[in-house]
Amino acid sequence: MNELLSIFNVELLIGTIRLSTPIILASIGATICEKSGIVNIAMEGVMIIGAFFSTIITLKTNNPWLGLLAGVMFAMVFSSIHAVATITLHLEHVVSGAVLNIVALGLTRYLMILIIGHPGTTDLVKKSLGQYKYAIPFLSKIPILGPILFNQTPIVYMTFIIIIAITIFLNKTKTGLHIRAAGEHPLAIETLGISVSKMRYLAVLISGFLCGLAGTYLAIENGTSFTEGMTNGRGFIALAANISGGWNPIGSFLASLLFGFADSLQFKLQASKIINMPSEIFTMFPYIITVILVAGLVRKSRPPKALGLDFSIEKTS
Repeated sequence: MNELLSIFNVELLIGTIRLSTPIILASIGATICEKSGIVNIAMEGVMIIGAFFSTIITLKTNNPWLGLLAGVMFAMVFSSIHAVATITLHLEHVVSGAVLNIVALGLTRYLMILIIGHPGTTDLVKKSLGQYKYAIPFLSKIPILGPILFNQTPIVYMTFIIIIAITIFLNKTKTGLHIRAAGEHPLAIETLGISVSKMRYLAVLISGFLCGLAGTYLAIENGTSFTEGMTNGRGFIALAANISGGWNPIGSFLASLLFGFADSLQFKLQASKIINMPSEIFTMFPYIITVILVAGLVRKSRPPKALGLDFSIEKTS
């Protein structure tokens, strides 16, 4: 029993933050996108694109900051395809997202062969954002919370800021309120002269930025290379976190932390060998929690009324 309790320490919580970060970013991206009325299951593919291009540019330039910029930019471009398909061409949202996920896997594999010369995994980057770990003076000395929150790498700090910024943006700014209205009463804001399409395009692009940042984190901050399919379903877990969190940035953040905690715990349990089970059982933990949370909380959370519904002014006139 004492050995089991010893697992629950500061290192477990640091691991929780580290493993939660890409899910937090993607889940908040899902929140803002779906608040506008656009279903986004393409986040897995967008994260893969962000991870790939951030790694390639870092390898070519030896500058991870340029890699970060490339990752989010290419992710936004890839997300814009989903925006065009669903908003302009009025395609079914889930179909568009599913196709983009498949395209992302095939495209990155093709580009790997074209640029690197082989599929699978790229070379290791010489410099990564993980090398820029920064402890905030005084705050990092606080017991327990200090090393968890104030001794982190750049994208983790960005994530803390993004949680606050997106919450304020959606609830306290005109543009944020217009995005929310586009997902609740699109016809109402269109009659006021506010373009539903523009609000939805903006939301999808912001979502692409956040998913690109999540992919960049996986590739060149938490890791040092790109591997095909390295997102391992995190885009779908982020979607579940968004639903479990009630389509709310803070709720998505808390749900993502739970998934990260489960992931960190399974690594700790495997390393300790306290519980003698196949590693595959431990790996299932985060996904089991995903199913339980979605099944248990989806009835209590209400999606935006116009989520997934096609809108065009011609149809309503």
